[in-house]
Amino acid sequence: MRPRVTMVLAIVAVLIGGVMLVPTAYAKLSGGHALPSIGGIGGGVEQVPAPTPTAPPPPTLAAGPVSVNFQGKFFSWALMDRKTGKISGAPNMTSTNSTESMIKAWIVSDYLHQLGDKQPSATRKKQADTAIRDSNDISAEALYNAGGRKPVLERLIKTCGLTDTKIEPTRAKWAYTQMSPRDAVRMGDCIGDGRAAGPRWTKWVLNEMANVRGSVKDQKSDAVQGGRWGIIDGLPDSIKSQQQVSIKNGFTMLWADGQWHVNCLAVTDDWTLAVMMRYPGSGNTKVPSYGAKVCASVATQLVTPQPGAALKVPQQPVGKL
Repeated sequence: MRPRVTMVLAIVAVLIGGVMLVPTAYAKLSGGHALPSIGGIGGGVEQVPAPTPTAPPPPTLAAGPVSVNFQGKFFSWALMDRKTGKISGAPNMTSTNSTESMIKAWIVSDYLHQLGDKQPSATRKKQADTAIRDSNDISAEALYNAGGRKPVLERLIKTCGLTDTKIEPTRAKWAYTQMSPRDAVRMGDCIGDGRAAGPRWTKWVLNEMANVRGSVKDQKSDAVQGGRWGIIDGLPDSIKSQQQVSIKNGFTMLWADGQWHVNCLAVTDDWTLAVMMRYPGSGNTKVPSYGAKVCASVATQLVTPQPGAALKVPQQPVGKL
């Protein structure tokens, strides 16, 4: 019996050794890296996957020092981190400026929200489109009237939790509404998160704002005013290519004070930025080119690379007036 037992045990040992060697040899032939078997006989062979490269995160905007060689009556800015709700900005970010066309994004949003489940007529839909994309004053006024005029602004203050905004007292003109940069970024956040236009129309409004058209020099009439300038020009392609940047600017040269009133607003998923200012103007000057450069410069200075992100931002020099 002993020779037979010895022979059986030898056969078993050979079979076990073959089972353990085959996966290892296969792993080597297939280009994988075999790890030692774990757990004794039958533990198997683990394959180590090659690491998957990940793209570095894009840069973003974050609070930081801003230096502008500004010579005018008023200059301020505010930035909201939309993930935390924290607002940072200039020491005077609670001071106000007339909103001008910047507020048209709210007027359109409010009108669409008030419709509820109703669809706007083709005329109203066109007015909403041109009020934002072309900064059409006539369209904005029509929607403002349709919304009840002053109640439109009262809903803005209540819905968006504004604390510094004041309605123009005589006829509640939308352009003369006084708003701070701090409240402007709150309004931007309100438009971005759906409180302004409601779930049905928020994406549509943000898309309209992302597709405003015309340069700072394209001020043709009350119906066609170029609006693609300012903050958007100060952002690197690494931000603009990664997320939608929705903007709405506003400006006028008020004869009453002889000042350009210029405002810039931008909204993304991560942040909202507002820059507001007043500086000396002239009746012969038809474009707020200096103010556009100031808005771009502020945006550029706030661009911050996330860990591992490459940073290349456009240069936006701002000279004296």
